[in-house]
Amino acid sequence: MENEQGFGTLIPAAQPASARILVVEDNHVNQKVVTAVLRKRGFSLDLASDGREALAKLENSDFELVLMDVQMPVLDGLEATRLIRQNDRWRFLPIIATTAYAMNGDREKCLEAGMTAYVSKPVHASHLLQIIDEYLLVRAGQQP
Repeated sequence: MENEQGFGTLIPAAQPASARILVVEDNHVNQKVVTAVLRKRGFSLDLASDGREALAKLENSDFELVLMDVQMPVLDGLEATRLIRQNDRWRFLPIIATTAYAMNGDREKCLEAGMTAYVSKPVHASHLLQIIDEYLLVRAGQQP
């Protein structure tokens, strides 16, 4: 599968339990579903309920990947991503958009804001894990 950045086909592989993912999601049901899938795979997780909280968590911890809801109170995912991308520390941090609003142009808006990929809700576990695997492999420099 070719990713959004055009890195080509990547072979998903089991990720170490040390891979840390920040899940930014304001809906508690969606938080539970996503965290259950990711914990079952062995990822270490932290949660944020809005973009402002996500920025604070990024300042205080290192993450290998961010799952970012687009529609949130306080600071939405698009603006949070723009702010994240202003810091060179997070220049290559994969940010995967998750949104229930899969309208024409939404994917492009997410990518223009600096997000790395786009997943529409409801999120399917196998699809989400495949995308996460791809971007963690790219971040680790493990391209075939």
